[in-house]
Amino acid sequence: QVQLVESGGGLVQAGGSLRLSCAASGRTFNIYTMGWFRQAPGKERDFVARITSTGGTTNYADSVKGRFTISRDNAKNTVYLQLNSLKPEDTAVYYCAASRLFSSSRANYNYWGQGTQVTVSS
Repeated sequence: QVQLVESGGGLVQAGGSLRLSCAASGRTFNIYTMGWFRQAPGKERDFVARITSTGGTTNYADSVKGRFTISRDNAKNTVYLQLNSLKPEDTAVYYCAASRLFSSSRANYNYWGQGTQVTVSS
């Protein structure tokens, strides 16, 4: 079992940056693909980015490609999401999740954090 705790969210102006962190418990962190998803009010939870267990491959939603960067440090059991050039439409609760599959579908993620709020003002 994996427990996930996100941090690093906050209020930022458009064009600004944030770095989200997701700390995982357990000794098996390095076998999981890690993903970031986000959910805006009244909308579904959408895929943002994913990274393989070794960190060798990443993938992004088109809406964040070139602005967001996912990375991981398996020695620290932590995955990160660097958010640059933020836009008001990036406002959402951001969740990290763990999966045994390299998937962008939230249905394939078994473990979820509680989420961290990102608010981008115009």
